[in-house]
Amino acid sequence: MRLNVHERGTGPGTALLIHGGMADHRTWHAVERRLVERGYRVIAPDLRGHGRSPRGPYRPDLLADDLVESLPRGADVAVGHSLGGLALSLAAGRLSPRRAVYSDPAFRPGSLPPGAVAALRAMVENADEESVRKANPRWSKEDVEAELASFAAFDLTFLTATEESFGGDRLPAGPVVPSLVQLADPSLTIDPATAGLLRQRGFAVTTVPGTGHCIHRDDPEGFMASLDGWIRHGSYTI
Repeated sequence: MRLNVHERGTGPGTALLIHGGMADHRTWHAVERRLVERGYRVIAPDLRGHGRSPRGPYRPDLLADDLVESLPRGADVAVGHSLGGLALSLAAGRLSPRRAVYSDPAFRPGSLPPGAVAALRAMVENADEESVRKANPRWSKEDVEAELASFAAFDLTFLTATEESFGGDRLPAGPVVPSLVQLADPSLTIDPATAGLLRQRGFAVTTVPGTGHCIHRDDPEGFMASLDGWIRHGSYTI
């Protein structure tokens, strides 16, 4: 499936930004701006069922296939958040970025607690500026607006598919390209034992102190600082 893809910047580097569930490319606005300033062309898709991309069916393998169909191969860096991290991990071997960053990735999406999907549905259906601000006090005004816009564009049947088709353990056996796992504090998706296992399997693992699941929105500067050595800074050279 060809996805709606947002692009910004004309620099010589290429960065792919893949959002998580219930969001869309607008979630990356602060990171996007910082990457463009560092000499990147940013390419950010809307996953199927999100933003302006087509709808269903919904399975992790299809999300990955969409990325391969819609994004360029050989990007300098690819970043996937949450469910976008899972999709990126399943597509990385075919997309072949130079480096991959998995931000609080949902490598085990079937581990949601009972009632979580119903709670997420209610959150989307009842969201307003006050509720988003209360749940995310560190977010900027732009982040709150982006969240409400992405909720309005989200296909709620995606949540039902999450229960039906996203089960199982999809923890990668190892990185197919040099890869960083970036964790919130505490991580919503990766417990300490799993973080240790990822290190054993060859992933670099770091934590951004004091952040929730959306690290890039809670602390954009901390998000970028944790990527030191994984993205280029200043004048870009290849």
